[in-house]
Amino acid sequence: MKKLRLALGQINTTVGHLEGNINKIIEYVKKAEDLRADIIAFPELSITGYPPEDLLLKTHFIKNNMLMIERLKAYSNNIVILSGFVYGEDDIFNACAVMYEGKVLHVYKKIFLPNYGVFDELRYFKAGRELPLYEICGVKVGVNICEDMWYPDGPAHEQALAGAEVIININASPYSMFKGAFRQTMLSVRAFDNSVIIAYVNSVGGQDELVFDGHSLVVDPKGRVIARGKQFTEELIVVDLDIESVFMARLHDPRRRLKKDITKDIKTVFVSNRCIEKPLVNVNTTKDNEPMEHSEEVYNAILMGTKDYILKNRFCSVVIGLSGGIDSAIVAVIAKDAIGSENVKGVFMPSQYTSVESSEDVYALANNLGIDVIEIPIVDIFNSYLIELSTIFKGMQVDTTEENLQARIRGNILMAISNKFGSLVLTTGNKSEMSVGYATLYGDMAGGFAVIKDVPKTLVYKISRWRNTKGIVIPEQILIKEPTAELKEGQKDLDSLPPYETLDTILEAYVEKELSFTRILDEGFDAETIKKVLQMIDMNEYKRRQAPPGVKITMRAFGKDRRMPITNRYKDY
Repeated sequence: MKKLRLALGQINTTVGHLEGNINKIIEYVKKAEDLRADIIAFPELSITGYPPEDLLLKTHFIKNNMLMIERLKAYSNNIVILSGFVYGEDDIFNACAVMYEGKVLHVYKKIFLPNYGVFDELRYFKAGRELPLYEICGVKVGVNICEDMWYPDGPAHEQALAGAEVIININASPYSMFKGAFRQTMLSVRAFDNSVIIAYVNSVGGQDELVFDGHSLVVDPKGRVIARGKQFTEELIVVDLDIESVFMARLHDPRRRLKKDITKDIKTVFVSNRCIEKPLVNVNTTKDNEPMEHSEEVYNAILMGTKDYILKNRFCSVVIGLSGGIDSAIVAVIAKDAIGSENVKGVFMPSQYTSVESSEDVYALANNLGIDVIEIPIVDIFNSYLIELSTIFKGMQVDTTEENLQARIRGNILMAISNKFGSLVLTTGNKSEMSVGYATLYGDMAGGFAVIKDVPKTLVYKISRWRNTKGIVIPEQILIKEPTAELKEGQKDLDSLPPYETLDTILEAYVEKELSFTRILDEGFDAETIKKVLQMIDMNEYKRRQAPPGVKITMRAFGKDRRMPITNRYKDY
């Protein structure tokens, strides 16, 4: 009975850190060897990290990345290694090196290059044309890369037609809500339709605004998940593949018998004839790594994205402006969970409009988290601004100018602390506010990383309540009180915005689903409310363009996902 012991190296790489990435890959190769794996596969562009972006325009970067493959192949004497890298001969390709017995036996080049959402692969890479099979331990193995798997009649289908029994798909697939379930369904359909075992290995970790969730999968020919990697965790997944199941699936289901006469262009590259020597004791199963519930998944995505941004950019501490509101509270909690309470400093900057309740909430939160709070009142600073501006503003009404002054004073204080102590400022604005411009440039938008930039306000509350189930850290008063910026007497968010439940639903329809005014109107919302929200979204593109980066968790985040012109007069309302 043919079997194949497969290891998937679900690793967290750093873009450009070639030395660090190769050392981690070698570490995982050694672990897989100790478990007598026949093959170990690593994610897409695991040598360079993903996405390397314009590093790919540096010829020395390409050369150095290829030198890492030369170094890695020396570790392939007893195990087949599949590793993503940039192949730089003739052109540059998103590629996978197939290594064994100290040699690079073949290089697979990605065929379908995504050029949508956050992906710009056509900007950099040339598409591959070869579609080989590899014979490993008597098993026909197909290898392809990320997007290649998403096409029903694409490389995986052709490889299966040519006799592939196992298809290994290496990935750097960014996280977004609900994507994991959709991805699993796609892989199950591909495996079932082609009577083949599919092994999907994905990156894990944060890279700028992207988070890779891991969640690697192995699916049998009936479409059933037989092994699953954890989400947001580095790990080595090792599983014995029952190749007989492929033969039986093709034998007993005439609908899925595969024709080989159309695959004359596919060649088979012999790799190894090494076989498994002894049984594996600890095989990953679906029971070990069941998917997380929605709020937990989102929280962990933001946590990983924030932690990796801080640490990969070599910051040791963060500073956060605490207001007593839900947004700054959840950002502080995430920061504490990411790098420890001793590395998080809160700054409370009350004005004459700050309530006693807000002060109480700030200190209650800080006490729960074990973080230090610096209190710097801004009343005198604010009044000095008003005095200095009184001549030029003479005879003019008080308006948002004075409100924004307070936010900018606070932003200046936070940035001063950041400069003096080398701490990263974490901004606290959520997606609802960023969408409609309910934020102040160079004020509460000032900072280095926007933790909840892609999290709608209603979801902020959900993940906050979920986090409290793991130990109460956010005071209940923060969770139940009406949101307010406290920039003038008696101010509430509802004075300027629709209820957040309404606002977030309209935002999702317009920003993520690209629905027109008419289509949103059909959903039953008031026409004036829709028009007001859409106008605010469109007119505040210039603000969003100047916002710090933040973790992407939705299907359409502001930035690379949604690239609207700032100067834009198109309207459909």
